[in-house]
Amino acid sequence: MPFDYKKEYKEFYLPTAKPQLVHIPKMQFVAVRGKGNPNDSEGEYQKALAILYAISYTIKMSKMGDRRIEGYFDYVVPPLEGFWWQEKKGIIVPGFDYKDKSSFNWISVIRLPDFVNQKDFDWAKESAAAKKNLDCSRAELLTIEEGDCVQSMHKGSYNDEPATVEKMHDFVSANGYVLDFSATRLHHEIYLSDPRKTSAENLKTVIRHPVKKIGE
Repeated sequence: MPFDYKKEYKEFYLPTAKPQLVHIPKMQFVAVRGKGNPNDSEGEYQKALAILYAISYTIKMSKMGDRRIEGYFDYVVPPLEGFWWQEKKGIIVPGFDYKDKSSFNWISVIRLPDFVNQKDFDWAKESAAAKKNLDCSRAELLTIEEGDCVQSMHKGSYNDEPATVEKMHDFVSANGYVLDFSATRLHHEIYLSDPRKTSAENLKTVIRHPVKKIGE
C-alpha cells in the first residue's frame, strides 16, 4: 500500500472542528510563490497549481522510468496547501479582506517525501517542464518548520473562514498563548476537498495559525 501522509499523520491533516494546539515539525515542499486572486481562471494561482502537480507526480511516478531516487517509497501525493497574507505599505496585516482577493500574497505548496533532495527536485522540474510544456522555473524546494500552532477543520465556503478563525483565536487567548504571525509564520490552509467536485458548503479545509506562549 502506498504511504498516505493524511492517514499516517492524522494530527496534522485531519483535526476536528474544535480548535487544538499542535507542534508541526520540519517538512519539505514543492512551492510556487505569487500574488493575486486565486479564483481568476487565467491568473497566476491556477498556473502555479499546474506546476505543483506536474512536479509532484513526476517524482511519484519516477519509479516507472529510468530515474532511481535513493530511498524512494511509493506514496499518495499529499493535498494542496497554501500560505497566505496581505500587506499594507510592505507590512503584513492581521486578518484578511476577502473582498480584495487581488491583493492576496501566497505560497502554494505540496508536501514532498524527505527522500527528495535538490538534485532529484531539479531533475523533476526539468522533466515536468519538458513533458507538460510548462515553465517550471518558479518552483522551488522549500523547507518549513512551523512549530507551535493552533488549527481547526473548517467545513464550508472559503469565504466563511472568518467564523472558524475567530473560534481559533478565542481558544488561543483562553489557553495562555498569543498569535505569532511574521514574514515566515503565516496563515496556512490545507485543502482536503476539490472545489471542482465538491459543493461550497461541503468543502473541508484545515486552517492553521502560528502561536507562542504568552511572555515568550
